[in-house]
Parts: sequence; C-alpha cells; structure tokens
Amino acid sequence: MYEAFYGLKSKPFQLNPDPGFYFSSKQHQRARAYLEYGVMCCEGFIVITGEVGAGKTTIVRGLLDSLDAQTVVAAHLVSTQLGAEDTLRMVGAAFGVPVHGVPKSNLLLALEAFFLAQTLKGKRCLLVVDEAQNLQPQAVEELRMLSNFQNGQNALLQTFLVGQPEFREILQSPGMVQLRQRVIATCHLGPMEADETRGYILHRLKCAGSTDKPVFESEVFESIYRFTGGIPRRINTLLDRILLQGFLADASQIDQSLVKQIIEEIQSEMALPPKTASSWDTPLRNAVASTLSEEQKNGDAVLSRLDLGSPLVDSVSNRLSEMTSEQLSAHLLRIERSVLRQERVTLEILMNLRKLLTNVKIRQSDSATG
Repeated sequence: MYEAFYGLKSKPFQLNPDPGFYFSSKQHQRARAYLEYGVMCCEGFIVITGEVGAGKTTIVRGLLDSLDAQTVVAAHLVSTQLGAEDTLRMVGAAFGVPVHGVPKSNLLLALEAFFLAQTLKGKRCLLVVDEAQNLQPQAVEELRMLSNFQNGQNALLQTFLVGQPEFREILQSPGMVQLRQRVIATCHLGPMEADETRGYILHRLKCAGSTDKPVFESEVFESIYRFTGGIPRRINTLLDRILLQGFLADASQIDQSLVKQIIEEIQSEMALPPKTASSWDTPLRNAVASTLSEEQKNGDAVLSRLDLGSPLVDSVSNRLSEMTSEQLSAHLLRIERSVLRQERVTLEILMNLRKLLTNVKIRQSDSATG
C-alpha cells in the first residue's frame, strides 16, 4: 500500500523469510559460517537455535539457495508433532522417495538406496529440519539412525537441526547422549545489537529500492531497538506499521512522535481488555452471591454440629467467611471438575472389570464344553 509513496519496489518489512533481504549481523555471520562448515564436513549434525523471529529460517533458505544442485541434494523439512515413523515418511517425501503404503523396513531400505545412489553420482545428501523443538524423542532417534547409513568411511546423509532455544534443553536430556556425540557444531542466534538494528532497517529499505524516502530521525532507532529487543521479526512488524502510518499521514520523514504513537498502539492491542460486567451479568452475579451466602450459612451450621473440635471449626469458618463470591465459585468449580474426573476413572475401571468378567465367563464356558 505504501510502497509507491516511498518509491519502493517491494515491501521491505514483510514477515515471510526472504533470503534476498538477508542481513549479515555478527551472529547471523557466525550461524551461516557454522552451516557452511557443516556442508564441507559432509557428516554429523549441525544444531542452530535461536529466539522466535531471530532469522533462523532466512539463514537456512539463503544457504539452500547458494548450494550447487550438481553436488548437493538438499531437502528442507519443517517439523511438526509427528511420530517417529511419520517423520521418516516426511523425510522420504522431502527427498522424493515413494512413501505411500510402504512398510517402515522397506522405507528405510529405499532411503538408504537413494542416499547411496546420489553418493555414487558424486553428490551429497543434506537434510535440514526446521522447528526441531517439535520433534518427539523417538523421531530424533530415527534421524540419528539415518546418520548411520555409510558408504565405506563416508556418511550418506548429513543433517542440520534448526529450532528454538528449548531444543538445546531437549539435547541435554539423558536420552540424547548418542545424538550429542554426533553433533559437530552448535550455534545460538540471539538478538541484534542497537547499531545492528539500525543497519538492519536501512539495509532492508535499500534492498526494497529506497533512495531518498523515507527519512528517519536519528532518535527513532533507539526507540525501535528498545521496543523490539533487536529481534528481526519484531522489527519487521513494527516498521511495517510505522511506514503505513507515515503513508496515511503523508509523512515522508519518520520522527519520534510517530514511532511512539505506533508503539503505544501495539502495546494497547496486546494488553488484555478489562473485565466489565454486562447488563445481564449483574443479576446473575447477585443471584450467585446470594446462593453462596446461603451455602456459607448452611456450611457454618453443619460445621457447628460436627464433632471436629472448636479450633478446627473456627479455622474453617473463618476461611469461608474470608472468601469472596468469585473465589467460592471457582473453588466449587474445581471440586466439581475433580468429582467428574473421578467418576470417569471409576467408570473406566468398571468397564474394564466387566470386560474381564466376560472373558472369564467365556473361558469357563469353553473349558466346560471342551
């Protein structure tokens, strides 16, 4: 919408990763170097982690675009909550190996045959798994087992695991010892620094064709950095709103007041709305409060008749009197849910006992007729 106003050829701050807008910050350079090192090693696992929106996928796509298709066969897999066998099928599909209706054993043979065929052609096979924190432990183990495929001393497959910071915690779990031994390099992609944030904004504008517009006051970059924390995706979201507002206000210069206005708007949009009682809600609240008040009185009467000891009765009565209507309502709701869960468990036990009894009767009948 605002591209023509600012003389831009494309949208500079889109959320979708675009290698054409890749900005080489210190940490992005380091992560890219690790990936390139991994490609040269031709074995093991490379692990790249980073905060949400830190630019992991942009780096990966940039690397994949730079690879020579004549020497590297690469597959990019975005992980979801899949089981081990489904993950294997996703890997096969990513490499173009038939997976529909194929048993797991045949699928593994087909993958090994594919990797070996590519190696004999002088090519290397690279698997990039994005959102690796979603992988189930069994799925990670299957990926590790794929790394066992070899042609003599050479591995047939190399894997890059790219995910959010929690994947580093997953790697440190006791069940990941063998995978950790296969990891040849790890890198964490953190936020950019303040000067890099400024360079990132100007870089993307230049890539989009910016010449003389928009013009940023020097003070606004610090405000943008403080609000976004140097995370690229957050910067893109904020700058897209800023440029849109600048276009609507016919402002080719982005000043501090405009940036402050957009930041306040975003903060208000993210805040939870205050709870207000509607017209029909007030009578309901009064009715609930009245009912709970009666239950408090009845509860006090019951407690007074029970032989629980005066201190205990006084303590429980005081506790009930201190609770508000909302607290009592929430407490009763938790009790009700607990009772329902217990009923479900009891019902399942009874159903299992009934099945067991039926099986016993069938066996007794069979033995009697036999």
